[in-house]
Amino acid sequence: MGASGLVAVGVPPVRPWLIYMRYAILGLSLVVLALGAWGVSLWNNAFIYGNPGGLVIFVCIWSFIVYGGATAVEMFAPHLFYRIGFLIGYIFSVIFWLSGWSWSASVASAFLGYGDVFGYTNQFNQFGAAMAACAGLGALIWVMTIVNLVFFIMACVSDNAGARQAELGNIKYAEPAGGYPAPGAAYPQAPTQPGYPQQSYPAQQPYGQQNYATQ
Repeated sequence: MGASGLVAVGVPPVRPWLIYMRYAILGLSLVVLALGAWGVSLWNNAFIYGNPGGLVIFVCIWSFIVYGGATAVEMFAPHLFYRIGFLIGYIFSVIFWLSGWSWSASVASAFLGYGDVFGYTNQFNQFGAAMAACAGLGALIWVMTIVNLVFFIMACVSDNAGARQAELGNIKYAEPAGGYPAPGAAYPQAPTQPGYPQQSYPAQQPYGQQNYATQ
């Protein structure tokens, strides 16, 4: 147990509701992907230095790869579930979603507040509304990724990695009840089975030497 569970191979015993949370992350990521693409189509020019919609799209694709891949491997190939790899993916997901929703919220507040100043009220409001929706849903997904990461680490740490690696050849044999004998001590001999009685046969007499007459 302990930190060795984080580098073990195999699906950790996570709570059942955590699997449904992954499905929710994937579903909400699909909605945010559509909103980010809409925002990029609304305001994709040189007026803005960068666009949070592009980052949101990238984060959504990253979530599809990480959480969708984890679910697929867990269902169809659990012996290939490398925990350390998915742990790194979960950590980056938390960082990416934090960056995505915070930047979207900042841009949304700017465009919704100063749309009338630039004279493009309708386009500014639409773009600001798209980024605001990305920020709200992104913040919700960010909280869900944190919960998923925390419970994943807890499940890996509390799991006995040796029992799950037995099928991969890393079998740990249990210590005998009486303990191992001290160095140099003789190991107890197993009782021998009684053998069959040996039968004695009379010795065969040698043939007598015969003299043959020469012709």
